[in-house]
Amino acid sequence: MTVVLNNPSWWPLIDLNVFLSYWTVAAGVVVIYDWVLTLGQEIELIWRQRWSLMTLLYLVIRYVGIPFSVAYVLSSIPLMSLTDAVSNITNYIMNVTNVVIAATLGIVMIARLYAMYQGSRMMLIFLVIIFLAVNIACGVIAGIVLKHFVGDEWIMSGTYMCNAQYEGDGVLLISMVWVLNTVWEILALCLSVWIAVKHFRNLRRLGPSTGSKIGDYFRVLIQSHVLYFASFVCVSCLQIAFFFPELQNSHSTITEILEGALQILLVVQMFVLGPRLILSVRQCHAKLVAGSDLETRMNLIVFQDRVHVSTSITL
Repeated sequence: MTVVLNNPSWWPLIDLNVFLSYWTVAAGVVVIYDWVLTLGQEIELIWRQRWSLMTLLYLVIRYVGIPFSVAYVLSSIPLMSLTDAVSNITNYIMNVTNVVIAATLGIVMIARLYAMYQGSRMMLIFLVIIFLAVNIACGVIAGIVLKHFVGDEWIMSGTYMCNAQYEGDGVLLISMVWVLNTVWEILALCLSVWIAVKHFRNLRRLGPSTGSKIGDYFRVLIQSHVLYFASFVCVSCLQIAFFFPELQNSHSTITEILEGALQILLVVQMFVLGPRLILSVRQCHAKLVAGSDLETRMNLIVFQDRVHVSTSITL
């Protein structure tokens, strides 16, 4: 249903809608810019390499993120009119995409932890059980919430806005999804930090070359994981905080800035830092392989020089 409002009392909401649209456009630009920035690495480390599960996961995260960001921007522009049906479909697709991308990133985390725990079958079974429990619950909750979603088009003083409302306990259910995902991310971070600390302690027993290579791998894994986790925590805390009526009805400058920052952090966490979880490891592996090849060639040259000198002296 289209609602037309021309009451000046709605002007603060109009200003907020316009303000947030700038942040949403900025979020879309960040995703596109990051894709262009890492396109060279993507071609070298993804397209030219042997295809695997990680390749497919990377392509899903990256190339779902681009149309998602475009739809995210178009749905927030206050000068573009969207019918109720289009608004509902857009909201449905975006919420389903959030669930799918969260599950995809969870699989990436399982693969990283499985590698860090040196292929432990017990750890893999434990992670898969927790992952399935969390994501099945989130999928069921998201389905219930979307079934009770109602979206209306509001025309306020010449600007357009989709008014999204969740009937019943929709807000509580959405907050439960974020809490479940946060628990999963905390578990993954704790397992990563614990095994990394354990390995760094054991590096002293290894030789300098082997220890440094293993240390480089774990350093990259932990750095990318901590950065991703920090962004997820920011998004989760802000998302849950804005479910409270005190913040929903507040139009203070700080609240508007935090809500705008949420628009950027949400897509950055999924579609910028998500793909980099895979790119960073592959880039580190490529550098280590290139370094070992160079070291092998240098050792071969030195060996050949020594053989040549020894032969000349003998003759």
